[in-house]
Amino acid sequence: MRELRPLPRFLAAAAFLLSAVPALAQTAPAEQWQRRNLLGDIGGLRTILAEYGARLDLSETSEVFGNLTGGVHRGFEYAGLTRMALTLDTAKAFGWSGGTFYARALQIHGRNLSADNLAVLQTISNIDADRSTRLWDLWYEQKLPRLNLDFTIGQENVDHDFIVSKYAGLFIDAMNGWPALPSNDLYAGGPVYPLSSPGVLLKGKPAKALTVLAGVFDDNPPGGPFFDDSQLRDGEASGTRFNLGTGALILAEVQYHGKILPFTGASLPGTYKLGAWIDTGRFPDQRFDTSGLSLAAPGSTGVPRFHHGDFSIYGVIDQKVWRSLGAFLRVMGAPADRNLVDWSLNAGLDLKAPLPGRKDDSFGIAYGWAHVSGQASALDRDVAIFTGRSFPIRSAEHIVEITYVYSLAPWWQLQPDLQYVVNPGGGIPNPQDPPQRIGNELVVGLRTTLTF
Repeated sequence: MRELRPLPRFLAAAAFLLSAVPALAQTAPAEQWQRRNLLGDIGGLRTILAEYGARLDLSETSEVFGNLTGGVHRGFEYAGLTRMALTLDTAKAFGWSGGTFYARALQIHGRNLSADNLAVLQTISNIDADRSTRLWDLWYEQKLPRLNLDFTIGQENVDHDFIVSKYAGLFIDAMNGWPALPSNDLYAGGPVYPLSSPGVLLKGKPAKALTVLAGVFDDNPPGGPFFDDSQLRDGEASGTRFNLGTGALILAEVQYHGKILPFTGASLPGTYKLGAWIDTGRFPDQRFDTSGLSLAAPGSTGVPRFHHGDFSIYGVIDQKVWRSLGAFLRVMGAPADRNLVDWSLNAGLDLKAPLPGRKDDSFGIAYGWAHVSGQASALDRDVAIFTGRSFPIRSAEHIVEITYVYSLAPWWQLQPDLQYVVNPGGGIPNPQDPPQRIGNELVVGLRTTLTF
């Protein structure tokens, strides 16, 4: 077991940073604390770019997280993410009305606590990824106002538009963004951070309260086999692989935007989404091999049989329930025979301005559930039967997150965060102490985000 030596240093650094805030506020010019960006106009650069229809965005997210209990190992790790984006309005740039070019790059540094220590189905941080410097987005959008339609083509990530919850964006746990079901079931988790895929997206508004989305993307950003689809495969470490050789990921979503809270008659805004995705690739069976035997059987080939295609259906609710309090709920389901996670659920509350005089702060509590499919659990029972030894049977993983965003300035936020994971991995054996399960994990950390 790793010692928790980083913890005192982490707490000391956090205390120092928080104690330094009042002094910084007194010494820095008042105007600087009101800026949208720390660097302001960057010596006139942003003004010059704006004249040509361009906007530069740059931010840095840094965090230290660690597990005080449970896990494969215990300890604290640092992770960081630098984002740089360039947006070009084609109307200002060269008179092409309704067009936007967008490019975004990432520089990922530090360690991945979820992979190193936790072995969870629900990644505890939405910046956890393999270290790399990579292209993330490169696309063009054309608005067609006469048709109430937007058309986007290029290298894109799908979690910007699909399966998104407005109120879930407050949280650090990655599964409040892109859910546990597709994260565990698609090739490399799908074309989502830090990956993207070539694709086409259509967004229309057939009525004032309705929005319809449809998109087709390559389903396998790294382009490797299902069981070895690394973010760092070949050219994928730079984000320029542009793979088109596996299958298609087809997504569709209908959104209704209303101002009635169901069953109460209260006029509060809410958004209700119903959608589905279909993947035309090949997916491994969770229990049986190519000859129809259990993968745990002595005579098994050890190679799972593959199914053609996969799909999921989901629903999302974002509803304001009281003044500055919003609630979200998202449920997804998929076939059990070809998916490790066949059901997932996310729910939570997001309270804006939780304390007097803190109008830009937010407090939230969220719950995540990832259910291990019946076929995968059946394979665990097969292992116990064929080996004659005690073996954990996977069921489900639960996670609770409590977080607070403290806004020091429009360009600087601090976010202390606590997460508790019950039954990590759905109840997998601890590789350090088989056949015991990995113990429940108490994870704490602090994130800081600067917008330059």
